[in-house]
Amino acid sequence: MKLIFSSLTGFSFLLASFCAADEVLFQDDFAGKLGDGWSWVREEKPGWRIADKKLEIRVLPGNLWGRANNVKNVLVRQAPDTSQGEVEVSVNIANRPTHQYEQANLAWYYDDSHMVKLGLELVNGEVCIVMGREEADKTRTLAKIPIAATAVRVRLRVAGNQIRGQYRVTGTDAWLDAGAGDLPAPPNGQAKISLHCYQGPPDAEHWPRFSEFRVLRIRK
Repeated sequence: MKLIFSSLTGFSFLLASFCAADEVLFQDDFAGKLGDGWSWVREEKPGWRIADKKLEIRVLPGNLWGRANNVKNVLVRQAPDTSQGEVEVSVNIANRPTHQYEQANLAWYYDDSHMVKLGLELVNGEVCIVMGREEADKTRTLAKIPIAATAVRVRLRVAGNQIRGQYRVTGTDAWLDAGAGDLPAPPNGQAKISLHCYQGPPDAEHWPRFSEFRVLRIRK
């Protein structure tokens, strides 16, 4: 009888764990091509490529922070409905910036003037995790954290109108907080997810790499 009870208890624990598992809504391992659902804003085809299960986007001159909004190759896809539960978006980013404000980002993106970004950026000679919020082209830095790494996994978690950014240095297990805040309120209200790079050097080719893109529904 004890054996049966123990087995049932173990089964119940496993079932509960399975039911609580996060739901994968979309994943893209960039296996030779972009997955379905992606589209480009201001595509410049020679400025992106896929190799060895990595999306590489050249960091071109131009900006997406503030009013300029002229950078090429902003990759976007529709974001899930966060009213159905918390959503997590994550991706690996490898980037070795050398130019002031050169950056590669994951973003919760509505349009060029409304977004929350999280990525690797060079600021005053230091590679930093930078999280920023933009609404109607008005910008606010939520985090600027110098790190001794050029390869990280970043994630954005969105619940309701709140967003939280975290990062994990490649080769480590610990997630570290970057910043948090409320989402911008754009006129059209349609959320997207974006991968993009900007503020590249005009006299050199740099190709940040994105890999293992995931969108999850968090089950608690």
